[in-house]
Amino acid sequence: MDNLNNERELFEKVDEEEIEELKKEAEMSIDDEEMDTVVTEEYDADQIQVLEGLEAVRKRPGMYIGSTGPNGLHHLVYEIVDNSIDEALAGFCTEINVEILPGDVIVVKDNGRGIPVAVNEKSGIPAVTLVLTVLHAGGKFGGSDSGYKVSGGLHGVGSSVVNALSEWFEVEVSRDGHVHHQRFERGDIASELKVIGDTDETGTLIRFKADPEIFTETTVYDFETLQRRLRQSAFLNAGLRITFADRRGEEDVEEEYCYEGGIGSFVEFLNESRGLTPIHAGAIHFSGAHEDRSVEIAIMYNDGYNETILSFANNVRTLDGGTHENGFKSALTRVFNEYGRKYNILKDADKKLSGEDVREGMTAVISVKLTEAEFEGQTKSKLGNTDITPLVSKTVSEKLMTFFEENPAVAKTILMKALDSSRAREAARKARDNARRKSALESNSLPGKLADCISKDSTLTEIYIVEGDSAGGSAKSGRDKTYQAILPLWGKMLNVEKSRFDKVITNDKLSPVVIALGTGIGADFDITKLRYDKVIIMADADVDGAHIRTLLLTFFFRYMRPLIDEGHVYIAQPPLFKVSKGKKSFYAFSDDERDRYIAEFGGSGTCDIQRYKGLGEMDAEQLWETTMDPQYRTMLRVSMEDAVEADEVFSVLMGDKVEPRKDFIEKNAKYVQNLDI
Repeated sequence: MDNLNNERELFEKVDEEEIEELKKEAEMSIDDEEMDTVVTEEYDADQIQVLEGLEAVRKRPGMYIGSTGPNGLHHLVYEIVDNSIDEALAGFCTEINVEILPGDVIVVKDNGRGIPVAVNEKSGIPAVTLVLTVLHAGGKFGGSDSGYKVSGGLHGVGSSVVNALSEWFEVEVSRDGHVHHQRFERGDIASELKVIGDTDETGTLIRFKADPEIFTETTVYDFETLQRRLRQSAFLNAGLRITFADRRGEEDVEEEYCYEGGIGSFVEFLNESRGLTPIHAGAIHFSGAHEDRSVEIAIMYNDGYNETILSFANNVRTLDGGTHENGFKSALTRVFNEYGRKYNILKDADKKLSGEDVREGMTAVISVKLTEAEFEGQTKSKLGNTDITPLVSKTVSEKLMTFFEENPAVAKTILMKALDSSRAREAARKARDNARRKSALESNSLPGKLADCISKDSTLTEIYIVEGDSAGGSAKSGRDKTYQAILPLWGKMLNVEKSRFDKVITNDKLSPVVIALGTGIGADFDITKLRYDKVIIMADADVDGAHIRTLLLTFFFRYMRPLIDEGHVYIAQPPLFKVSKGKKSFYAFSDDERDRYIAEFGGSGTCDIQRYKGLGEMDAEQLWETTMDPQYRTMLRVSMEDAVEADEVFSVLMGDKVEPRKDFIEKNAKYVQNLDI
């Protein structure tokens, strides 16, 4: 009991926030191998560590920016830009300039009020220094009584976190008639705040270089990644002008984004960039507000079958949705059904439209702004404010119903599309039920061409989806039957991007894949029923093989997406060449590797070079040792860091319009390697 009291007294001396931080530190530092050792060691006051200043950020950067890979690197830029956007939301900033300088130095400048430079009474140091060196220091905590009514940033840790994770960081504040400058190095003060000039302007300029000690994978910024984010920010803030320049190459690349139409222009851009054809003119654009909360929504329907919803809270992209999306979806479905029944577009015999029906072919942007945004998780993937749901629901119910009544032709066009979707889904349901009954009656419900593996442990097994019967035959003969299954594909596969669900579920080329995997598809998908841990696409290294891979990936993305999200999908990498001399031979997976082997053999005239144009040209032994043997094979794991970008790429590549696809191919042709074109 005395020991317990001593520990209680010790912890009472530690701030509650520090306790939580220490708990996280302890949890993250103990792995399974260390557990037995740790629990037997003495735990006393000397083992309590309290990290000071920005040391905690440098020690656990992933807790603040998600990762230290490319995503985390670009997140640094987002945090600084979001601070400038907060100035725009407050009504004090109209222009933001972003530059990437040689050496991947980032510069962000705005014409806002400028970070305060006066000495803070409580700390005795300049406010700008406080903001950049102390976590949770800033002007965004007082709600409507603070300098900001709404804010995106990391709750006051954004600028200081970027400072902590930078090799060096400089700030210039134009305010009160002067330009003030200060420099930091890895979060520590390198020079005191001082006046370096006079000015009539106001604003903040931040210049920093990411620390390679933290970002060990890369410190090189991707232009298109930043381009998408900055353009998105301009759409979300109508009239805000954002310029973006990349000065790392021989010639500068400069772009400017400013959209007076706001998110109405955003949905039009999204449809156009995906090569989708709208079924009505102009975006359906409306807004609503109550006290310190507001909502703005833009909707446009196209002739496709997939829905795209982008939601934001205080300009922060909520990838996992949240209360604002929930309110939007429920109200949208209700309005469609009420309007359809009221104006006899939905007949008595028609079933009630579902949420999937009314969202088919819809592109929508939802943007809410509120004083105290509650996000789930440090990286804000989901909005949790329950008080925003009724505002969104009421706004959609009233404004969309008014739009439909004032534009009956547009309303009927959209309602008829939803009704077609409903009928197609009913047909798909019946087809699915028939397939289930048929499977239940059959003694062996697995596809006839599937060569299954012996092991039933799904954590150890893998399935190769192989292009063609010839390659399938080699794969069946060369595999390890214990844990490797082979499913050959034949004939032309359905492009699901251009097909409704009822066509997909009854397609004889896709149904063997669905049955073999065992998970079901669409709303019935259940990842726990997956029969194989690895789903490996093995196709020829040519244009036709690339097409097969794209068709399959499109199918997985649209109807079995958790397979990709949870890392179960792989692409096999068969060799392109075999270089031989006498009894010695090498397999080459690229032109460079081939040339290196040729040089080792003494030149092209001294060795035999075989070009594999298809998997069928390899016998079972060759296919095993090059492409299927886990000890030597090379595979690409399919991941999806940006679902919105992935959605756009699939729409462009597999959609109806040729021009967007042509532009994409021309733009990305430089990345294509090893295709026999």
